[in-house]
Amino acid sequence: MPEVVVKKGEPIDRALKRLKNKLDAEGIMEEVRRLRAFETPSQRVRRKAKANAKRIKMKFRFTA
Repeated sequence: MPEVVVKKGEPIDRALKRLKNKLDAEGIMEEVRRLRAFETPSQRVRRKAKANAKRIKMKFRFTA
């Protein structure tokens, strides 16, 4: 679980922004949104295919 320590004199807004950045980097918010509603098997297949295509595209992009 990501943790953000608020430094003395640091605005809460800045600490919240750091927390949001950590959550986005770890993919937690994306997972929460995905788990919020039921996902049909066809939606699951489509999501996994899209993620796999993105992964292959990035792998090809950085190795070529």
